[in-house]
Amino acid sequence: MPISREEVRRIAELARLEIPEAKLDRLAGELSKVLDFAATLNRLDLEGLEPSQFAPADAPLREDVVNGRRLARETALAAAPEREDGFFRVPPVVENLNP
Repeated sequence: MPISREEVRRIAELARLEIPEAKLDRLAGELSKVLDFAATLNRLDLEGLEPSQFAPADAPLREDVVNGRRLARETALAAAPEREDGFFRVPPVVENLNP
């Protein structure tokens, strides 16, 4: 399934990524290959096969340990493009969900 430069631009816009024009053709080709592979997987006949998993269901957990290092608020906010009342100010990500 070929992906166009315009589709790459739109995907990048939705993901809030800045893609240089010089990379659009290469990314379009790479995304096309990924979608072709996914289409191949979708065509597999899995009828009658048991689902399998490879990660252990009882993976060991580790205790959270505080290492004593803390980043001062002003240090953390120093490079923030926008801040307000001691917090990072970020653009809204979700439109108004109220009907």
